[in-house]
Amino acid sequence: MAYTSLHLPKHLLLPSPRRTRHRPSSSVSFVAAAAARANGVNGQAPEKPPPPPNGKARINGVNGKKGVNGHVNGVNGKKGVNGHVNGHADRIHLSVSTGGGGGAGGQDGSGLRVAFQGAPGAYSEFAAKTALPGCDTLPCRAFADALAAVERGAADRAILPVESTMEGTALRNYDLLLRHGLVVAQEINLFVHYCLLAMPGVRAAEVRRVISHPMALAHCGRALARLGVDREPVEDTAGAVEMLRSNRMLDTAAIASPRAADLYGLDVLAHGLQDESWNVTRFLLLSRPPSPVALPVDADAKTSMVVAHRGGSMMVLLKVLSAFSSRNINLTKLEVINNDGAGAGAGARPPVMILDTSARGAPTLRAFPHVLYVDCAGAAHDPRVREAIQEIEKFAVFVRVLGCYAADSTVYDLQ
Repeated sequence: MAYTSLHLPKHLLLPSPRRTRHRPSSSVSFVAAAAARANGVNGQAPEKPPPPPNGKARINGVNGKKGVNGHVNGVNGKKGVNGHVNGHADRIHLSVSTGGGGGAGGQDGSGLRVAFQGAPGAYSEFAAKTALPGCDTLPCRAFADALAAVERGAADRAILPVESTMEGTALRNYDLLLRHGLVVAQEINLFVHYCLLAMPGVRAAEVRRVISHPMALAHCGRALARLGVDREPVEDTAGAVEMLRSNRMLDTAAIASPRAADLYGLDVLAHGLQDESWNVTRFLLLSRPPSPVALPVDADAKTSMVVAHRGGSMMVLLKVLSAFSSRNINLTKLEVINNDGAGAGAGARPPVMILDTSARGAPTLRAFPHVLYVDCAGAAHDPRVREAIQEIEKFAVFVRVLGCYAADSTVYDLQ
C-alpha cells in the first residue's frame, strides 16, 4: 500500500500536568509517566520542576546519581547501575505514583471484559488495565479475534495498538478497524519500556538467543547488536516470555515489559533496551455502537473519521483541510492512503475495504482506492465539527465517523 502520513502526533508529545489522571490503587500498580527534558545537559534537572499531582515523584539518574528508586540510566551507551543499556543524557524520567480517582479518561473498568491480542502480560493487556482499572482481560490469538469477541458479545471492549513514535502508523490496525462496525470509545498512550528477561539465575553472558515480537526486536536492534545474540521473532512479547518459562530455556532471553517479568517470575537482565528513549504506543479501545462512554459537556474530545473517494486525491485533501481550518478546528492526525491500482500482478495494491454501517439492510464492505484517516479536536456533536463533516459529505464519496471520545494526552508507564 502507498501511505502518506501528514500526522500531527500531539497525543504522543509530553503530557500536560493538568491531564495527569489518578486511579484507584490495585494489585497491579500502574504509574503515569511524565517524560521531560532538562534545561541543561548531562541530566541536569530544571531549576523549578513541576510538582507531581500527589507529591510522590521519583527521579531516575539525575546528575548521574542513583535516584530514590535505585535506577541509574547509563550515559553514552554504557550500562547503568541497574542494568540500563541505553543511556540518554538529555532525558529525565519522572515516574509519578498515582492513587485514588478513576482510570485513564476517568473510567472504572470493574465488570468490563477487554479482548486483546497476545498472551497474558502483553503490552496491550497492560494498556487495557491502565485505561480501565478493574477490568477482566481476554487474550486472543489475533487482532481480528479480539474484535470478533466484541461483536459476538464475548467481550465489552477490544484494544488495538494503532501507532507508535518509532513506527508511525506502520501498525495497520486502522485497516482492520475499518472492516468492522465497532466504534472508538477511548484512547490510551503507553510508554513502551523494553526489558531483557531470562530464567532465574541465568546471567547475561549465558544468553545466546533473544526471542520477541518482530517489532520489539527491531526497536532494540542496537542493544541486541552490542550483546551479539541471535534474534528469533515470535507472535508477541508476552508469548515469548510464556515460551521461555514453559520450556525452561536457559540459553535464551525474551524482550518484554517489566510487568511481564513479575507476572512470570523471571529475572530482568537489562532495562531500557529500546533504541530510542521516547517510545510511546497509542491504543484505541473499541466497543459495539453506540459508544457506551458519555462525554461531559466541557470535556476535551476527539472525533475520528474516515473519508473515502475515487479520484482527485489532492483536491479532496485540500477541501478536507479547508473544511476544518475555516472553522478553526485542529487536526491531531491526518493520514492519506492512495491505492489507485498502480503496479501489476503480485505488486498491485489492493483497495481499502470499509464497512458501510449506514447501508440499508445488512452492513456492506465497500472498496475505495483513496482514503483519509482524520482525527480532529472536538466532539462530533459540536456544531463546528458537525458542520465540517456535513461539508465533507458534499464532495466525498463516503464518510464514516469511527468514534467520539475523550482526548487523553497523558502517557502512562509500566515502571
